[in-house]
Amino acid sequence: MSRAICTFVAIIMVAALSNFAVHAQSKLIDPNTAAENELQPLPHMTPAIVKNIIERRPFRTATDLNRFLLEQKLSPEQLREFYRRAFVPINLNTGTRDEFLLIPGVGSRMAAELMEYRPWKTWAQFDKEISKYVGQQETDRLKQYVFIPPG
Repeated sequence: MSRAICTFVAIIMVAALSNFAVHAQSKLIDPNTAAENELQPLPHMTPAIVKNIIERRPFRTATDLNRFLLEQKLSPEQLREFYRRAFVPINLNTGTRDEFLLIPGVGSRMAAELMEYRPWKTWAQFDKEISKYVGQQETDRLKQYVFIPPG
């Protein structure tokens, strides 16, 4: 009986650690605060681009970072790959349409919805309004790219 309990506990622990690892990997890196060794393995980063990111930061907005990366000759597809792993968070209450459109998977309609419900005050409000359009899983994914400023 105790062997079965130990096996069960071991399975639960492995599952919990696996789930933790998935969530840890899904967190976006902020190029404004990331260390060189965090930036280097990101898609399409070269030592020169990483050095330039560190020298040029802080990037005030996602569009500032985007402009910089375009100057580094990254293609639109390369930018999308990079933004799946790293992003300058957007203030939901002041972000522009152009900033929201940089979020992978966000189109004109979602950018408009993100601006329509301003001012954003709580994540509960965000969940309620945005999940009507895309569901909770996508709403949770979008939260990685944005923030609600303190009241």
